[in-house]
Amino acid sequence: METRANGPLPTIAVAMGDPSGISPELLARILAEPDLRSCARYVVFGDKRLLDLGAADGKADPDVLVIKDGDEIPAESARPVFVDLGSFDPATQLERGKATLAGGTFATGNFRRALRFANDGKADAVFFTPFNKAAMRFAYPEYDDEIRFVRDAIGFEGAASEFNVLDGLWNCRVTSHIPLSEVAKNVTQERILRSLTLADANLRTAGFNPPRIAVAGINPHAGDGGNFGRDEIDTIEPAVKTAKARGFTVEGPFPSDTVFLRARNGDFDAVLTMYHDQGQIAMKLIGFDKGVTLIGGFPFPICTPAHGTAYEIAGKGIANLGATRAALTLAIKMANEGKAARKAAA
Repeated sequence: METRANGPLPTIAVAMGDPSGISPELLARILAEPDLRSCARYVVFGDKRLLDLGAADGKADPDVLVIKDGDEIPAESARPVFVDLGSFDPATQLERGKATLAGGTFATGNFRRALRFANDGKADAVFFTPFNKAAMRFAYPEYDDEIRFVRDAIGFEGAASEFNVLDGLWNCRVTSHIPLSEVAKNVTQERILRSLTLADANLRTAGFNPPRIAVAGINPHAGDGGNFGRDEIDTIEPAVKTAKARGFTVEGPFPSDTVFLRARNGDFDAVLTMYHDQGQIAMKLIGFDKGVTLIGGFPFPICTPAHGTAYEIAGKGIANLGATRAALTLAIKMANEGKAARKAAA
């Protein structure tokens, strides 16, 4: 087995994303990166014909060890192991720049295989290139988001959440993919405390000890002392006080229009926002091309670039690799931290 100075390399299960966008190019290019190849072992699930197409688009040589579906995955390999599922023929099925049933079936199939591989204890983290939500719903009508899919794929019922990460700054949230009209009633002390607990655990797995978390208000100017709503006074502030009593390094609530400025300047490691766009807009303005989405709370970290499938530039070989590199780097870091924690606890 390949090793590094302080132990075996982590294993990352990789799922090829939507074939109609830039996912094939991103995967081919990232697998060809020498520095990333040297710090983890990769097991990739997808179709080799599509990887070859992505390599041609991106002018990259991923140099993988190809095995067939059902073959034994080697415990040792100097090259990334590519499990060729033979599930997508670009010559007959590819429609660039378009969400399709075939594309969604391909992506969900790869993701499910990678998740179950990790859930069986064979990988320390999962990484995937971008999906298209419309295509995913064609293939999996129950699809709300990746969290719902992961729960169904591995039969997990614990707390889980989506985090956005950019240059060491994290955004976590109390509510996520729900209508804005339903946000306020879903912001409760219990949900805030659950979100803070999950955020603290994932930040620690990424190396923050202790993580410093700022909590945003929900109303303009964090309610302005009750003039613009009492959510901060009646719900958010009591939750923050309880979290402090439990040992969390947390402050707030702060006005959401300024808290990210303080966090970006180094006052905090993470910001807990009350709803999806409250944090997403800020994070993507700070650096759209380097953002990472982490799906945390499951038995293993799951990472992907925060951007989408970029259908408009599919096949042009000009995709920005920044977010993909950042996502894979975070997956490797959290995999290493998780391995170290399990070893220490043994």
